[in-house]
Amino acid sequence: MKILITGGAGFIGSHVVREFVTKYPGYHIINLDLLTYAGNLENLKDLEGFPNYTFVKADITDEQEINDIFKKYCPDGVIHLAAESHVDRSINSPLDFVKTNVLGTVNLLNAAKKTWEGDFKGKRFHHVSTDEVYGSLGDTGLFTEEYKYDPHSPYSASKAASDHFVRAYADTYGLPVVLTNCSNNYGPNHFPEKLIPLMIHNIIHEKPLPVYGDGNYTRDWLYVIDHARAIDLVFHEGRDRECYNIGGFNEWKNIDLVKLLCKQMDEKLKREPGTSENLITFVKDRPGHDLRYAIDASKINKELGWEPSVTFEEGLSKTIDWYLENKGWLENVTSGAYQEYYKEQYS
Repeated sequence: MKILITGGAGFIGSHVVREFVTKYPGYHIINLDLLTYAGNLENLKDLEGFPNYTFVKADITDEQEINDIFKKYCPDGVIHLAAESHVDRSINSPLDFVKTNVLGTVNLLNAAKKTWEGDFKGKRFHHVSTDEVYGSLGDTGLFTEEYKYDPHSPYSASKAASDHFVRAYADTYGLPVVLTNCSNNYGPNHFPEKLIPLMIHNIIHEKPLPVYGDGNYTRDWLYVIDHARAIDLVFHEGRDRECYNIGGFNEWKNIDLVKLLCKQMDEKLKREPGTSENLITFVKDRPGHDLRYAIDASKINKELGWEPSVTFEEGLSKTIDWYLENKGWLENVTSGAYQEYYKEQYS
């Protein structure tokens, strides 16, 4: 089997690629990534000698390039993770999100449809999306797979549009698709514009810890390696045209998460208790900030037997340890030096 994984040099994508390359030596895994600011091939250095792994630098918004790649490799499956994903960036540059998340997805759907036309047996297009398409929850309730879409940011609107296109291609052309919507991921290799790696980086360097508004925004957090396991299960065992929500049953207010992170960092860095918490700085809220997200992951648990393997406290501790043991990776990312890796290895 040949599987094309888009966005495979990014945070979540790199863990999915590693899961498939190492677990399925009989598969050929094609990792397609444009290597924009968040794509980092250093995440996958350990896979470069594997005979079942190929990296391809390409842009999913380039229709001809995508068609050529499908013609060359004829993948049996697609796991589509490539996306512009940072909400703050979408507020400043919404068109970039439309191009990548909507147009790019349609290019992949068209290429898959053309390649598999007349023989969909054994084929699958797995579209990876986000809980943000559902909008915002109040103090109670959970997002189920039947929850009405209500996106509030350019990012979530672009992902909602791509979800709708995937379903439309299933209904219109019979394309064998499956969708997953996940909660906030955390873990190794996370680009440091995101909350947890940003806080870890700033605590190491004793810089302010910016927290939006009053810090009471609530998110459900999922360890990225557990997410990769879930994608593996859904890709292989999920039912066609179904959506599966993937979450950790693990809600935290931002301020409480940051305080827990500060406590663990002080312990690991052997600093006085409260040292890092004194760095917390409340900053102006961002526009359209959703109050609370919370995923109901009971469907994937009941149908496929998936559940998180670690508690949040355990996962956060593992994450901190990884960053402390890989300070060179973190410094390369924050300095931009990681972008030279592709030139050194593939030019």
